[in-house]
Amino acid sequence: MQDLTKGNESKLLLTFVWPLILANIFQNLYNVVDSAIVGNFIGKQALAAVGASFPIIYTLISLIIGVGSGASIVISQYFGAKDELKVKQAIDTIFIFFLGASVVISLIGIPMAPIIFRWMRLPLELHDSAVSYIQIYLAGMFVFFCFNGISSILRGLGDSKTPMKYMIIATILNVVLDVIFIVVFGWGVKGVAFATILSQGVALVGAIVHLNRTHEIINLGFRKYVFNTTVFKESVRIGLPTGLQQAFVAIGILVMMRLVNGFGTNTVAAYSAAVRVDAFVKMPALTFASGLSSFVGQNLGANLEFRARKGLRSTILFSGVYCLIIAMMIFLFGEFVMSWFTQDQEVIRIGYNYLWICSLMYWAFSLMFAYIGFLRGAGATLIPMYITLINLWIIRIPLAIFLSKHYGPNGLWASFPISWVLGAIGAGTYYASNKWRGKIAK
Repeated sequence: MQDLTKGNESKLLLTFVWPLILANIFQNLYNVVDSAIVGNFIGKQALAAVGASFPIIYTLISLIIGVGSGASIVISQYFGAKDELKVKQAIDTIFIFFLGASVVISLIGIPMAPIIFRWMRLPLELHDSAVSYIQIYLAGMFVFFCFNGISSILRGLGDSKTPMKYMIIATILNVVLDVIFIVVFGWGVKGVAFATILSQGVALVGAIVHLNRTHEIINLGFRKYVFNTTVFKESVRIGLPTGLQQAFVAIGILVMMRLVNGFGTNTVAAYSAAVRVDAFVKMPALTFASGLSSFVGQNLGANLEFRARKGLRSTILFSGVYCLIIAMMIFLFGEFVMSWFTQDQEVIRIGYNYLWICSLMYWAFSLMFAYIGFLRGAGATLIPMYITLINLWIIRIPLAIFLSKHYGPNGLWASFPISWVLGAIGAGTYYASNKWRGKIAK
């Protein structure tokens, strides 16, 4: 566990965030490797099918993950206030919540998947593969949720290294299983789903065993868990706006995917590969924002507002510089990166267009999420939710529909960076108003 209320703010943030970044690099890396293996060993149709599944998965889990992020912030605030009893109650509560939610999501998602794919206008040649992949993935959802729950608990306690270690294990194992199930056994897209579930399961078991032996506060396993309604209500109060925000964003992604599907298999395959790269390169900015939430939560819990503000400034600097460098790299080497996934030149061209259009405004993306990370850590999540939803549903989606009709896929891609700029302006304006004060857990 790490106390984030003492010491140099920039150094603490870097120390706390780098394991999170490394963990997320590996998490996104196995998404990239999945897509690369699928694209090269099965074909662009399989690549498109796996990519088309992501918006559905994200939609089903987004609300739950949002509440989990709220619980992580509550834990960080209790830990900053040195209230160990409430920390333990919060740990029990979040673990029960994630376990129960995973069962509900699986029961809803498995039968609904074919219906959603039909609504999304997924090309018929991709339908069966996409349904097989997502149903296997959803059947093992409890593994993903439990691992995410443990990671949320540890982040709230200032421990970012343990999730990193087990995410690295999961990633390496996933790559090995991908090769075995796809290349050796020839299981197709089903092999990708099985590899993901098994690798996460091994990491989950290893993390539970390790934590029970080494962590003085965490004790997970076969014991009586106590669900604290007060802690849960506080987690929902802080996390539900984030969860609703992510849920509406996820539905927006479904709508965007429906627009992409309308341009055919090549565009779906290109988008499926490009968003893997896009998520990979944007991840450090998102991770800095997530780490900032824990930093802000602990420091505001200890009544150290000046340190929380310094943490924000450091985050803006670190993530902003990174995004500018990455944008230049994508502009120069984007086509080469797309060739990792497929040798189809039309797919490469479409995917590269997506990457360079979006990379022009990565700096705005990083600025927007730095402000949002601060506001979440302060417990003030309603206004950022409103800003995000207005940005998505009133600006990005209508703009995407309009531009895609006139400029094709490139018009669709242009709606992303425009929305980031407006989102950064909205979140920054609310931060400057200081209306987020007084929102921390009591």
